[in-house]
Amino acid sequence: MPKLVRITTVPVSLLVLLKGQMKFMNEHGFEVTMISSAGEEVPKLIEQEKCAHIPVMLTRKITPIQDLKSLIHLTRVLNKIKPDIVHTHTPKAGLIGMWAAKFAGVPIRLHTIAGLPWVESTGLMRQVLILVEKLTAFAANAIFPNSFVQKKFMESLKIANGKMQVLGKGSSNGINTDYFSINDKIQQSANQLKSQAKLPTNAWVWIFVGRIVKDKGIAELLDAFSELNHHFPEDQLWLVGAPEPDLDPLEEKHQLMLNNHPQIQCWGFQQDIRPYLAASKVLTFPSYREGFPNVPLQAGSMGCMLLLSDINGCNEIVEDGIDGKLVPIKNTKSLLNAMMGTRSNSEETNIFAKKVQQKIIDNYNQKTFWHILLKEYETRLKNV
Repeated sequence: MPKLVRITTVPVSLLVLLKGQMKFMNEHGFEVTMISSAGEEVPKLIEQEKCAHIPVMLTRKITPIQDLKSLIHLTRVLNKIKPDIVHTHTPKAGLIGMWAAKFAGVPIRLHTIAGLPWVESTGLMRQVLILVEKLTAFAANAIFPNSFVQKKFMESLKIANGKMQVLGKGSSNGINTDYFSINDKIQQSANQLKSQAKLPTNAWVWIFVGRIVKDKGIAELLDAFSELNHHFPEDQLWLVGAPEPDLDPLEEKHQLMLNNHPQIQCWGFQQDIRPYLAASKVLTFPSYREGFPNVPLQAGSMGCMLLLSDINGCNEIVEDGIDGKLVPIKNTKSLLNAMMGTRSNSEETNIFAKKVQQKIIDNYNQKTFWHILLKEYETRLKNV
């Protein structure tokens, strides 16, 4: 039985972003071990994936001394496991994981890039982060950008030339379109949420799901919704996700809006976002950077119309004016205009929602993606 190790920086990435993938590989002939930092999610992760987990301290910030300790620790762990494949996901896990795998003599070293944090960086920090990406790619046998636009962008910067490959139509884990669909139980929960939020019958819910941080476009979203709300005072903006004040805090005025605006509901992190999506009309997702984002796939599969930023990944899910809307990043006026146009044309909104829902079902089915990845593993094992 070939040994596969999947590594992410924090356990929630394995639990949520790669949900089901490790269990699938385990059921298809691999002995799978998961590695990440320790965390409260680990017991649930082990139960969900039915695979072993080994904690290795990995930080999300630049911490040279700790990173060196993590590299030594992880190399020792991999020497003990002796895996055939190490497949990393998330930036720090990629850098540490690929080099630890190389030092441990792992024959197949794969890294998935789901997002590029340095896209919004400038100056020396940008150059350092690009160097990190190149170092990760140097130690890897193959790099899997999770969108075609991202692959083209990285090629333009001469990162991982000759090593890049997009699996299927893109994405890191596909989408379980059966799970992300509305049934009676989900609809009942959605109705309870609407009642709890005191939402009038004809009002719309505009939803954002993700980290409540600046680089997700939250500031522009709050400003745009505040203006929209003057015209449609019964509409609500729902934010589902946790803030990260230590990494990317919002300005004080926007924090005050989150706390005090009567039509903005902050629900915090939710393990099951389906009732919130089922209660919503439009996903507003003005993020500054993404790889191939899961949230639009999930929301679209649930029947939400998608209003996304015109960035890598998002512009592969939605074709502007055909099955959704795209807006430039950091542009409150454009976002507001798109929201106003959407709100004023219910028929078009419903058409867009149905079109993108069918596109997601046709192109991004999770089990199809898992089989593509499985075949990739098996092919590489034969060629070792």
